[in-house]
Amino acid sequence: MNVFVTSDLHLGHTKMLQFLRPDGERLRPFSSLEEMHETLVERWNKTVHAKDRVYVLGDVAIPRNGLHVLERLNGSKVLIRGNHDIFKLHDYAKYFDDIRGAFFRDGLIYTHIPVHPANLTGRYIGNVHGHLHCHLIRHDDGNIDKRYFNACLEVNNFMPVALDCIQNYFGLGHERAADVQYALS
Repeated sequence: MNVFVTSDLHLGHTKMLQFLRPDGERLRPFSSLEEMHETLVERWNKTVHAKDRVYVLGDVAIPRNGLHVLERLNGSKVLIRGNHDIFKLHDYAKYFDDIRGAFFRDGLIYTHIPVHPANLTGRYIGNVHGHLHCHLIRHDDGNIDKRYFNACLEVNNFMPVALDCIQNYFGLGHERAADVQYALS
């Protein structure tokens, strides 16, 4: 079993197709909601197999009827609820094996919204998060804060990221090299 992480699917969210990056390019380069869904399903299922597990760091579907796309996605899924995951627990329970507020593993904390930097000074070496879409957390001098890993689709080629790639990013010594398309600029 392999483990993957992703965030901010925004299934069914038509307005998502209108949002822009700071450079003016479209955040999601799809011509329709159907194209977005088909691309996400294709890339997910090419990466994730039936016995794999995927931690979804929030913002699964807006509106509720977008949840049905989850039926087409391989693997067992765990939801770390995000700020847009506002529906009743039973709406999510038919698609997810577990639903949590956060996930902790190997000194990393997995959340939807990034944690405050003060929370990364002792117990945790890093934060894997969503919520920011194409943005990365930076220090005051403009350099990327390497204590954070953005799991959003927009910075990961619209597909889940292997857990071992994330662990490699944080220098946790796992053997497989990072093959994620993670923008560090």
